[in-house]
Amino acid sequence: MVGQVSTGGKKMNRTILILLGASLGVVGLANVTSPKAPVQFAVVERFKIGGDGGWDYLTLDPASRRLYVSRGNRIDVVNADTGKVEGTIGGLKGAHQAVFAPKLNRGFTSNGGDDSVTIFDLATLKEIEAVKVGNRPDAILFDDASGRVFTFNAASKDATAVDAKTGKVAGSVPLGGKPEFCAADGRGKVFVNVEDTNEVVCFNSKSLKVLKHWSIKPGDSPTGLGFDPAHRRLFSVCDGGRMMVSDSVRSKLVGEVPIGKGPDACVFDPKLGLVFSSNGEGTLTIARQESPDKYQVIQTLVTQRGARTCALDPTTHRIYLATAETQAVEGQRRPRMVPGTFVILVVGPA
Repeated sequence: MVGQVSTGGKKMNRTILILLGASLGVVGLANVTSPKAPVQFAVVERFKIGGDGGWDYLTLDPASRRLYVSRGNRIDVVNADTGKVEGTIGGLKGAHQAVFAPKLNRGFTSNGGDDSVTIFDLATLKEIEAVKVGNRPDAILFDDASGRVFTFNAASKDATAVDAKTGKVAGSVPLGGKPEFCAADGRGKVFVNVEDTNEVVCFNSKSLKVLKHWSIKPGDSPTGLGFDPAHRRLFSVCDGGRMMVSDSVRSKLVGEVPIGKGPDACVFDPKLGLVFSSNGEGTLTIARQESPDKYQVIQTLVTQRGARTCALDPTTHRIYLATAETQAVEGQRRPRMVPGTFVILVVGPA
């Protein structure tokens, strides 16, 4: 009986308990440190949109379930669940992207063709007013911390701040190079990739003062920019098959992830801990966050050639990509879109 074991038996029992505890500890440690099984993604739907015109950024409004798709002279507003075109914001010149200020019931488009922002009603999609900004605005961002909309102007190499409520221009920020995509940390800092200097620029969204410049070399010609708000990491997708990871607090490069060719957009899913790069070659690179400074590519999904821009639905974890069939034209550098072939690819957990 246990209560009557000898001294030697007690020593043996203690030894067994120690070994058993150590064994359980090893098992427990393995459970803590082993990475979760990777989520696999697939193209789950194809929304046939059709229509003329190219495309650029996609932006999802999760509350209304609307996907805003830029088409050059307009923004097509697509139901994110059914793929039906529910409306159009028309009369635009060189539209690049739409963003939203839900509390104000306002949306904003960047129009590179006439150096303007179109302010529209989120419910009706009707134009409220047009505001002149810098030269050739491309990316656009609503910053909740300052209540301002920022356009990032390729030709004037600056950012224009517009008061989202009044539509008045509040000022501009010189960026020292051609800006590409952008991100806000929700605490009053805005970040932007600068394509021709291979760096990230950070500025204060209220004072409009530049705070930091830092290099992301060997990353070259950065375009899309993703952001992890919990760990304050930035993901700059670049030519040469590189995604450069920056610590936005320390303003320094901390990592690199291999991606596909021709990237133009990047998004981060905080719930799944995954970062996505949409690549014009026709792939979607999916990398898992092992730690804030360590990432592992878990899947390279074949999508469709030209699917270089994307938007994330943080609720369903679906990724929306835009593309179309193209054909070469003699004497022209870029291929021409085949009429009627424009589609939205919907990528989701398989």
